[in-house]
Amino acid sequence: MIEFNLPTNLTLLRIALIPLLTVVFYLPWEYSNVACMLIFLAAGITDWLDGYLARKMQLETPFGAFLDPVADKLMVAMILVLIVQQQASPYLAIPAAIIIGREITIASLREWMAEIGQRAQVKVSQLGKWKTTAQMLAIGMLLYREDLLGIPINYCGYGLLYIAAILTLWSMINYLRAALAVLTAK
Repeated sequence: MIEFNLPTNLTLLRIALIPLLTVVFYLPWEYSNVACMLIFLAAGITDWLDGYLARKMQLETPFGAFLDPVADKLMVAMILVLIVQQQASPYLAIPAAIIIGREITIASLREWMAEIGQRAQVKVSQLGKWKTTAQMLAIGMLLYREDLLGIPINYCGYGLLYIAAILTLWSMINYLRAALAVLTAK
């Protein structure tokens, strides 16, 4: 049975923010970039808050554990597609494709490892958390795009996206190694 509690509802809110962000992204409004960045920030806060509340209030559920990473991956993939479409460049498309491809690969790997009772072997690592931090900062900067106090925010976003892509590949290799160790041991 699916249980809807506060953390799960926050995750559902994060999913609902995706179409809102998409609409605002295409609005012919001078401040749509700022609004998109703020919507993305709100989504990031709900991501942190839903996990914190689920643990603190002991409201962790199997549905919530499933839905949270789905919401994250949907948000990241959708925004990266929007940004690449807006700033069409192979220098942006390549790290975006690496990140999206890794997310699909690792989500599939985790599902498969869960089916064979080895999900713990591919749980989220500290490296994955660093990757997520670099990725979220990059996306926020790429959504904002404008210089701030003389700092070229868009170029900083590019740099962080490359750091995120490198960390993405590194963490994917670690997950694949862990899975391979389990598979070859059987």
